[in-house]
Amino acid sequence: MRASPAIKRAVQESVEALRRQGHECVEFAVPDMLESARIFVALTAADKHRTILTHTGPDDKSGMEHPEPHSNVAASEPPNATTPPSNKSKGWKQIVREKRAERSARLEVTLAPNLKIADEAYLSATGEHFSSVFSETASQIVQHIQRAEPGWTAETVLDAYARRAIRAQEATNCLTEVMFLDALEEARSLDREFARTHTIKGPLHGVPISFKDLYAVKRYDTSLGFTKYCQTPLTEDAGLVAQVRAAGGIPFVKTNIPQTMMAWECANPVFGTTTNPWSANHTCGGSSGGEGALLGCDGSALGFGSDIGGSLRIPASFCGIYSLKPGHSRMSGDGTKSCDPGFEAINDCKGPMGRSVGDIELACRALFGKSGRSHDWVPPVPYREIALAPKLKFGYFKSDPLMRASPVVQRAVQESVDALRKQGHDCVEFVVPDMLEMARIFVALTSADKHQTLLSHIGPDDKDSALFLMTLGPRLPGFIRNLVAFGARVALGDPIFEKLFTNSRGRSVKEYWAEAVKLKEYNELFFKEVWDKNGFDGLVCPVNALPSIPHGTCADLAPLAFATALFNIVDHPVGVVPVTRVDKDRDVLTDDWRASSVKGSPFVYGKVYEGKKPAYDAVAMHGIPVGVQIVGKPWEDEKVIEMMKVVDEALGTRGFGPGTWGARQTT
Repeated sequence: MRASPAIKRAVQESVEALRRQGHECVEFAVPDMLESARIFVALTAADKHRTILTHTGPDDKSGMEHPEPHSNVAASEPPNATTPPSNKSKGWKQIVREKRAERSARLEVTLAPNLKIADEAYLSATGEHFSSVFSETASQIVQHIQRAEPGWTAETVLDAYARRAIRAQEATNCLTEVMFLDALEEARSLDREFARTHTIKGPLHGVPISFKDLYAVKRYDTSLGFTKYCQTPLTEDAGLVAQVRAAGGIPFVKTNIPQTMMAWECANPVFGTTTNPWSANHTCGGSSGGEGALLGCDGSALGFGSDIGGSLRIPASFCGIYSLKPGHSRMSGDGTKSCDPGFEAINDCKGPMGRSVGDIELACRALFGKSGRSHDWVPPVPYREIALAPKLKFGYFKSDPLMRASPVVQRAVQESVDALRKQGHDCVEFVVPDMLEMARIFVALTSADKHQTLLSHIGPDDKDSALFLMTLGPRLPGFIRNLVAFGARVALGDPIFEKLFTNSRGRSVKEYWAEAVKLKEYNELFFKEVWDKNGFDGLVCPVNALPSIPHGTCADLAPLAFATALFNIVDHPVGVVPVTRVDKDRDVLTDDWRASSVKGSPFVYGKVYEGKKPAYDAVAMHGIPVGVQIVGKPWEDEKVIEMMKVVDEALGTRGFGPGTWGARQTT
């Protein structure tokens, strides 16, 4: 719309005034103004303005209503769901074979066959003696390189971690993209520059770093485990990858994820199933499962994943490592790929995974508040220094109303609370307010489009069984869905399953907006009942009711992820600290444990604890790690890290941290 003479004159006078003050003013054209207007209209009219018009009541709406024209335009395919031209002529199984062969070939590359360094550090790194490199944190690696200690260069450290990543792949099948040769060139470039300047490039100098598959790395695929996105290498790094390089870090592998990234197992048709580093029969968790497995094997010094329902935290607990789900946008998500683009009701978060609290802190100090490209919406809030009070007040719970936590999970929380109390901290048990309503909101929002966007990427690939229960409700006709839910209530006495299953359905835009209001209302309730009433500094909570699950059982156990999804609903920063391991003698189900009337969902309880093959088996799970969540209020990410340190130090030495996996392999 052409501006009136008065408006144009106002702008021109402003420009001339600025120029008289010495400022530069350059005229420009807004790119595709029509498209921005179209988007505005499309979003605001998505529910046909029904929500807005409900407030008019009997008031005159003259001139506001017009007949709606009939549309024959079919719904377009969701974004990012196009098939690359190079794959159109291939069957999906052929693409899988080619992709796995490519990975195998890259794994066979020997990085430094001519190195013959005899010092202890390098021999330790390459496995002839086990101690040094894998027993050091990421921060310590940087310090060793900075001090120019013998054997400690970016190249030798990378060589060591590449070899260990190969061992981790053999043990757990955790890798997707293998980038050893490019990483080697990057490491050598860092070493040359350091030799010239005696100055490290940045706080991550020489640290081999892994990324969940969703992060774009130039020259490599971001397939997400879908064949339709294989063999399409990208031309630009994701924002976080570029920032890691700028800080001196070396991206060297990408790691496996579950199909659609909405399951807490870790399997897809392209790369297969990733296993737990401590038990091949159990899952590493998801959706950042490959990261958890790799770091659990000391196969990376530092890694990055994402989290929309527990994806950074569940693998960390299952694999015995540390992680942080920051608040939304503390770290850049620019250049990452999503299976549900456009879904913004629940915030997806990018965050670090590591083998110590110090590694988590290092990553956050280096990357908080940094944008990717200029349009990246990261608040410019760098890492802030936090001083904790000498005595803290923690709230805790050992189980939630939706599913009773297993003996070992309850023990992990209790041991954390006992350790904190011994240090003089106050710990008060509390009950999560209306946990079922929180879970209902999560289900209602995530299933609102009947999971059509999420599932659109699968194409010809086999659908993984882990998606069964989560996607079942929207596929059923309403009367059948309601009949199944009614049957669960009558036959099993399970109002929890009934409510969640009936809410797993498609919704109109108006209904979707109404659920977004419910989300805000739940946030207000949580703050009032948990933080305002109690004055807690932080919370100590289970990560999951179970320490892990056997492969394939997530199909019926998706509701167990609500223990972590809670803190996505309220968008709180959450860290995970490993606490203990399953003990086949201490953590079996006792008569006293079974006698409790608090069980949660009878349907899920039966799958977890009853029958011939229950998911929880302390004997089969012996040695699997168990962690706890450390929770803070929004924008208290730094305080969460400091509280993680408090919990970690209070628990003392307990067999976690750098070097643990290799040490246990030799015993």
